[in-house]
Amino acid sequence: MWPIIMGFMRTYAVYLTWPVAAVVGFIGYNTVEQFRNDTPWREKSVAEERDERKLKELENIKDVTSYTPLQLKNDVPKTVLGRNDIPKH
Repeated sequence: MWPIIMGFMRTYAVYLTWPVAAVVGFIGYNTVEQFRNDTPWREKSVAEERDERKLKELENIKDVTSYTPLQLKNDVPKTVLGRNDIPKH
């Protein structure tokens, strides 16, 4: 009797496991939805917060040309070939 049952299960395994997996997935999805902690979304994205912070920094500067990050060009190489060189201190 077991060989007949095992042969049937092996032949129709896809047709037997798919409905079981669908039911388990449906129950799991609804359980997670029911117990999920609904945290409110951030009002502003990280990029928006960064942009606002940078704008506030620029508002505090009287002379725009004296903004130090614009004057320091440590990351800009003199030639394209010097792009990957280690900076000398």
